[in-house]
Amino acid sequence: MRRSISIVIPAFNEESRLPGALAKVRGYLARSAWEFAEVVVVDDGSRDGTAQAAAAGGARVIANPGNRGKGYSVRHGMLEAKGEWALFTDADLSAPIEDLEKLWAAAEGASARVAIGSRALDRSLIGVHQPVFRETMGRVFNLAMRAVTGLPYRDTQCGFKLFEAGAAREIFSRQRLDGFGFDVEVLFIARRLRYAAVEVPVRWNDAPGTTVSLWRGVMAFLDPLKVRWNGWMGRYR
Repeated sequence: MRRSISIVIPAFNEESRLPGALAKVRGYLARSAWEFAEVVVVDDGSRDGTAQAAAAGGARVIANPGNRGKGYSVRHGMLEAKGEWALFTDADLSAPIEDLEKLWAAAEGASARVAIGSRALDRSLIGVHQPVFRETMGRVFNLAMRAVTGLPYRDTQCGFKLFEAGAAREIFSRQRLDGFGFDVEVLFIARRLRYAAVEVPVRWNDAPGTTVSLWRGVMAFLDPLKVRWNGWMGRYR
């Protein structure tokens, strides 16, 4: 039943982008049918005015103990969320917040407790592409990830995912990776816990100013191996 939603935004040095992003989120929520909504910004040890900008934009701000990474930030926010559903999305809103409607409709239609945004299912919805090298690396990563983990998803790395609150608590409380490989991990855990998940094509526009370095992107190829190893070792029970 559609009653309450938490929108979780991990943020590291996002003082400049948050005011516009939060204004868009507030505008969407004002037009939506959610009975209760909250916006949670997780400040990941920012060195600028991220926390102040988030508070000024009407968000509930929670702070990490220093700079811990996107995976840690999303876990922190999802476990603190008060809504019966929780969406995490990036501060640049590369996937427009209105596409939450697509995730909700797909989850409801499939009786799923997880819905993930995907750039790969319909690439015509991509308005602004990543640089060719990054996009190619993303496709190679997905092939490697599927081979290692057995997950069927075409795009695990789109930062636009919706979880039912009970499922979120079970999944994110088991998450162990703090870096960018956490997306694969939480989907792997969801599958292990037998939560139905649906992959949904969403609109997407690459935003300049990403904080993901090329080296971090390359190192992310190790994360599916870590996830698979953790699964073999029973660390997600």
